Order: sequence, then C-alpha cells, then structure tokens
Amino acid sequence: MHSVNDYYSAIQLRSDRWSALRDVSTSLTKEKNERKLNALRKKSEELFSSLALIEPYWAFPGMAAFDHMRRQFEHGTFDDLAFSVSRVTRALTTGAYRRRHIPLERDSVDSEEHDDEAQLSPEARAMSKPYFEVLIVDDVNEQQERWLKSNMTRMRRPEDPFTYEALVVPSLEDALIAVLFNHNIQAIVVRPGLRLHSNMSLQLLTRYLARAGGMKQLETLQTEDYGPELCRLIDRVRPELDAYLITERSVEEIAGLDLGICRRVFYNQEDFLELHLNILRGVQSRFKTPFFTALVEYSKQPTGVFHAMPISRGKSISRSHWIQDMGAFYGPNIFLAETSATSGGLDSLLEPHGPIKRAQELASRAFGSKQTFFATNGTSTCNKIVVQALVSPGDIVLVDRDCHKSHHYGMVLAGAQVVYLDSYPLNEYSMYGAVPLREIKHQLLTLKAAGKLDRVRMLLLTNCTFDGIVYNVERVMEECLAIKPDLIFLWDEAWFAFARFAPTYRQRTAMNVAATLREKFRGDAHREAYEAQQKELEGADDDKLLATRLIPPPTARVRVYATQSTHKTLTSLRQGSMIHVNDQDFKGEVEQSFHEAYMTHTSTSPNYQIIASLDVGRRQVELEGFEFVQRQVEAAMSMRRSIASHPLLSKYFKVLSAGDMIPEQHRESGVSSYYDVEQGWTDIWDCWEKDEFVLDATRVTLAVGGTGWDGDTFKTNVLMDKYGIQINKTSRNTVLFMTNIGTTRSSVAYLIEVLVEIAKGLDELLDDASKMERLSFDRRVRNLMEDLPPLPDFSRFHDAFRTDLGTVEGDIRSAFFLSYEEENCDYLELDGSLKRALDAGQEVVSASFIIPYPPGFPILVPGQVVSQEILAFMLALDVNEIHGYRADLGLRVFTQDALEKHAQIKLKTAAE
Repeated sequence: MHSVNDYYSAIQLRSDRWSALRDVSTSLTKEKNERKLNALRKKSEELFSSLALIEPYWAFPGMAAFDHMRRQFEHGTFDDLAFSVSRVTRALTTGAYRRRHIPLERDSVDSEEHDDEAQLSPEARAMSKPYFEVLIVDDVNEQQERWLKSNMTRMRRPEDPFTYEALVVPSLEDALIAVLFNHNIQAIVVRPGLRLHSNMSLQLLTRYLARAGGMKQLETLQTEDYGPELCRLIDRVRPELDAYLITERSVEEIAGLDLGICRRVFYNQEDFLELHLNILRGVQSRFKTPFFTALVEYSKQPTGVFHAMPISRGKSISRSHWIQDMGAFYGPNIFLAETSATSGGLDSLLEPHGPIKRAQELASRAFGSKQTFFATNGTSTCNKIVVQALVSPGDIVLVDRDCHKSHHYGMVLAGAQVVYLDSYPLNEYSMYGAVPLREIKHQLLTLKAAGKLDRVRMLLLTNCTFDGIVYNVERVMEECLAIKPDLIFLWDEAWFAFARFAPTYRQRTAMNVAATLREKFRGDAHREAYEAQQKELEGADDDKLLATRLIPPPTARVRVYATQSTHKTLTSLRQGSMIHVNDQDFKGEVEQSFHEAYMTHTSTSPNYQIIASLDVGRRQVELEGFEFVQRQVEAAMSMRRSIASHPLLSKYFKVLSAGDMIPEQHRESGVSSYYDVEQGWTDIWDCWEKDEFVLDATRVTLAVGGTGWDGDTFKTNVLMDKYGIQINKTSRNTVLFMTNIGTTRSSVAYLIEVLVEIAKGLDELLDDASKMERLSFDRRVRNLMEDLPPLPDFSRFHDAFRTDLGTVEGDIRSAFFLSYEEENCDYLELDGSLKRALDAGQEVVSASFIIPYPPGFPILVPGQVVSQEILAFMLALDVNEIHGYRADLGLRVFTQDALEKHAQIKLKTAAE
C-alpha cells in the first residue's frame, strides 16, 4: 500500500484506499491461517483509520454507513463487511451513487442493482438527473446534523432538475478542505455556529489547506463570525460555487461586507424550501447552455431548405447512392443541426443578439473576463483579431520571439514595429524557456530613454509555453505598468485554458490577475506603497530600476487580453477558441476596432457545432472543471513518480524537473522538483505564488537521448508506429507528454508499460551488442546529450528595415512584402554560398519566415540578419520539416540591390 506521501491528490488516495479495503475485506472472508488473519486485521484497521480522515468530506457513503462498516469489522462479520465495502467501491468507481440509492445490506439488493452501471448508454446517462452535494457548515451534534439533513431531503420534489445529498462539517478549515477534496460539492450553506479549526490531522489535509491560501490571516481575525470570511476564501479557491449565508447579524452589518461567492443571505431563519429552491437555481444558472439548447431545439423542427447547404437535414446524403457510409458514421443529429440559418431561435456569430450572445456572457463569467468572444477557426485567428484591433502601423510591440507563428504574421498585417524578446535558452535540451522580466524591463527602459515610450503599444507573451513554462503574470504586469502605465498585454494562453479551474494555477492566468490588479490599484495600501517607492527611486538609474520590484501608479490602466485554444485543453470540437478581455478602455477606445477586426477574420459561415461545443464545454468547466483538472494534474504527477522511482526507466529516461527547465535565479522559492523519491511530493503552492517562472506539472518533458534515438524518431518510429501513442512536441533529445482532462489512469499505466518494454529491449540489445555496436550506441547518446549546438538569439533587423538605429525595433511588414517581387530575392545554400558570404563579412538578410519543426517557431523572420550562430544551428538541425526553407534551392534572402533600394525609399519617405 502506497504511503500518503505518494499521493498528490485526495481523489486518488481515497479511490485506492477503498479498493485496498475491498481486497482486504474479501480476503478476511477466506483466510483461515491465524497469523495471516491477524495481518489482514491490522491492515484493515490502518485502512479504516486512513479513510476516517477523508470520508467526513463526502456525502456518499456517509459517515453513518462508514461507521456501520467499521462495526462490522470490529464484530467479525466479515461476509457482511466484504459485501458492503464491495458495493461502496463499485458505486464510487462507476458513479452509480450519483444515479440511485445504493443499499449496503444483502437483503435489500434486487435485480436492478445487478445492472452494470459502466455499461449504461450515453442516452440513458443523459436521461438521469445530474447529482451534486451540498456542504453545510455548522458545529452541531449528531442529532442536529440528522435534523439538518432530513429537512434538506424533505424539500426534494420529482420535478426538480437535479438531485443532491447534504454533508455537514463543523469548522471553517473543514469547509475549505471539503471544497478542495470533494469535487461533487456545488453549493455551500454557511450557518452561524461554525468554528475556525478542524479536529482532523493529516499531512495531506495540511497540504490542501496551504493551497487555499490566506490561512495565515485567519489567525489574526478579530471576530468569531467566520461565515463571511469563509465565503471570501472559497471564492479564492473555487469561485464557480454558490454559497448561502445564514446569519444572526443585522442587515446593516452584512450589507457592506465582501461576501465572495455568497448568492444570498438568510437572516436567522430555517426556510428550507426557499434554501432548496435557491440551491437548484444557482446550479441551473451554470447548467444552462443557451446556444446548444437552441441548436437542439432547431434540429427538431420540420424545415424546408431553399438556401445554402445541401447537407442540411442530411438530405444530400440520405438521397445518395454513394455516400451512405458518411451518414452511417456520423448519425442523423449532426446533419439535423447543420444549417446556415441565423433565425428560428438561432443567432449570428458576427452580430450576436440571442443565444450566442448569452453563451458568450456565460463564458465570460466562467473565465473571469469582462467580455468573451467565440472563434471557430482557432487561436491563430484570435491572435490576429486582437493584434489588428489594437495595433496601428508604426506602433511598437514587444513580442516573445518564440511565440506562435500567428503572432508574427499578425505583426505583418498590423504594420507593427517589432521588438523581439529573447527567452533564456536550454541548450542541453535544445529548447527555449521564457522571457525573463529583466529583459522586458530593459527593452522598455531603453525605449523610454530614446523618447519612444509613447509609441509602445503592447507586450505579447505566451503563457504557458508549449513546454510548460509559466510566467508570474501579476509581477510582469505590475512592473511593466510601472514603466508604461497604459501598456496593453496580450497573453497567448492557447495551452492554458484549463488553468482557471485549479486554485494553484488560477493565480497565474491573465483574467484572474487583471481582476486582482484592478481591485488592488483602487486601494489605499497600494497608493501608499507607490508613493513611498517613488521617493526611494528618485534619481535612480536603469540598473537600480532593473534590480527593483517596481510598483505601478494607482492610475495605471489595466488592459489585458487572453486568447485560448479551448479545444486544446478543454471540451470543444477542433478549432473552438475564445478571446477573453479585461480592458478598462475597451468600451471607449477599442470596441469598434475590435468589431471590425473580428469581422475581418471571422467566417460568415461559422460552424454551429463548434459554437455549441464551446457552450457545452463552458457548462462542463463550471460544474466539474475543478474535478477534471485535479485528475489531470494527478495523472501527470503519477507519471512523474512512476518514471522517477522505476530503476530500469531511470537508466534511459529522465523526467525534466523545474530545476532542469528553469534557471535557479528564476526560482526564488528554491523548489527544484515536484516529486522526490525519498521525500514524496513538494507543495507547489509556495513556488507558484513567488517564483518568476514555474513549471506546469501537466507537461511532462521526457529526456530520451539516453536511448540513442532523437526526439522525432522516438515519437514517430517508436511511440506512434509501434505502440500507437500520440504526442506532438519534440526537441533534439526530448519528447513532451501532455495530460489533459480526458487523460485516464489506464492511459498513464499503458505509457509506463510501454516505456518499461522499450527499456527492457534496450537492455537486451546492449547485452548482446558487440564492442563496436556498443561504441556506436554510446556515440549516438553522446551526440544527443552532449554535442548540442547552442540555441541562437534573435540577431537584429537589417538597417533597411529600421526607422532608428538607436533602438532595435524593425518593420517586419515592409520586409515581408518586399519579398513578393521575385527579382528582390535570391537563394543561398546553407553549407555553400551562404557560409561563404558570412565568412566574407557580408550581411545576409532573410526574405522569409524560417520555421523548423521542432522547435516550431521562426528562427528567422523577413528582414532579419542571418548570424553565424543561426547558420550553425540550421546546419546542426536534424529535422524533417523546415517551413520556408527549400532544400533544393537553399535559404531565400534579399539581394543587395533590393536592400539598397528599400533603404533609399525609406530615407526619402522619412524626409517627406
């Protein structure tokens, strides 16, 4: 049995403990040997003791049933115990308790209970009422607890859209643990009698309380009325929940308080029906899906189609003699819901006034934005929409050089003057990290010194990066606003949509930080801190400013945009994405230009199935996002632990830790690994709160150079072709495994089995290898792990594409379009004419985006000077795919004549 330290999440701990208790209780019914029987009794006692710390936070099976099973064990009625435990374990595994009452006595079982819940059809599951649990927080005795639960149960009616069970905990700490343990909780009823501290004691509980944050301030509270404080704390960790506060305090006292997630206050009354109706209404507000529901209703209507789309209603398929297989594969509903209509209860994505508008408003609530917009052609389009809406020709934009190619093309479309920011390199693994804050501040201060700060419009960063490096978003925004108080931030969260629904992750999301800063800047404490720092920094030089954590003025404008590939990390059909906005100047300055940019890039024939999936995906994350993301993180952590603790796997593989991927100077907490074989799990809340960069645990980067295979070969020839394991990102000596909300324990187990099989095969291969074969293997490993080309930084834009040689920004748009004329371009072979030109000291300028896969971002952009470092890197690349490069011709570059003519035109234009 694994120790508690082996578990990152209580969900898996609880599941494994019940499974272990089922196995032990079954063995108790069969074992006759007294010594073995005693050992089983001791193990059962340990399991009961372990579960006794967890079960009070769940409504099923409930403490009454749990205590009954414990008495069965103590009285030696092992047959009855084995039956009860088996029923509970099966119900927890299949979710049967969510659909019907689970009797634990033998004589209460009928034929219905023998049905395999796991075999229920999707239609049958959809017909059952969704189940949730209500947490009541009050320090009551057993009799009072039974009275509370029975009154809540008595209110349930057949016409209710949902069903729920209640559980009761006595303290504020217990309530916080419950909402972090128990994903079934959707509502909290806070009564006047709660106390502060829990009687429970377990290391895992302490770890969960730490994730709640803000616990230290509770010790200094001057009141014993903890209800409002509990509402505020739950708002911090699970803002999607509903709370109902029952209080004895007067209306006047409560009115001015911040009540967090509290939906309604009940004043010293026991109106259980009113409470019941409010609870159902609160859950219904998250459950409703305006556009999906409208589309379902539309599909049921008889219609005649005298417009576009022969496939609508499936008519072109059902009448066909040759494409019936398509109809059989997809079924009828998708075609019944396929239409170009915007009336009949539907809506227009370009000008939404009905269900799409309401769906976007609900998404805005769920993701914590002020406005949210759906997109049906991916985040590439979202990025271009935001850039075009906000950036005018000549505006200076600071851009993460390693960002997605859509941002680079967005700069071309907008005519921005681009300042590329270099990330710190991870040469050992042929990948980049993220852009240090010092580099961003340095560029802003340089532009300020040159008198160009007024032209700086936007900072564009990727959070998190493909490899899982996550910025300290609050610190970046605060310090940049201290230099440029109206700077706009575009955070590319293509891989980070799920982060909103995990307490640890949420604090580093763009929308959460935007809301935090808007509230913070209004406070007296912030104004006083700013004024004090201004006095300290009076006359400070750039070195001092770079070394100081800068405080922005209270008048700074919070202007934040986030683009998310919903389809990448949450439930949505492919290309379903969202744009989230929290911009104080959106209504007055941006709304019209945003509308025009949205019209420019959005199809007039958007896919309704994608929009509906975004609507349903929003419902899911508001009701079970917390659970699914928790399971996602648990799967990744389990993968890390399994590989790190397996002696055979560690011979050939290594899971890269935070210490491997983030330099020490950017890890102020000192945390270098999330899991240690000797000490177990590290609580990551501390580093996520403090460090400049942290590592997203759901991205498991595996170093595979020790196998002798490069990352691309390992991905394609080994994992995919031989074992059917699909991954995307690789580097020269690593592959990236990403868990998502659909990842199961079985998937992780299969991956570990495959890696073990590969490691065993390598062991056998090397055991039989000749001396020369062994030397060849060692040489391949050395080439992959040691002899790696250094990653090049962005060189610079050629002078012909710079308006001012005093700063580094460049005109990528003019370079891009200059290459449209074939006479302006030539081709140079990497190891031939290009190398000779550079060796002779000539300036060679790229005419194209050059994007090798991996790493998947441009190492050259139009107008960029080719450096010796970039050439060395390209020569050392061992990849099959380099976009923009033609192996038969070479690298496309500008001719010297073209550069000179463009420079002359630029000078003439500037003079005019």
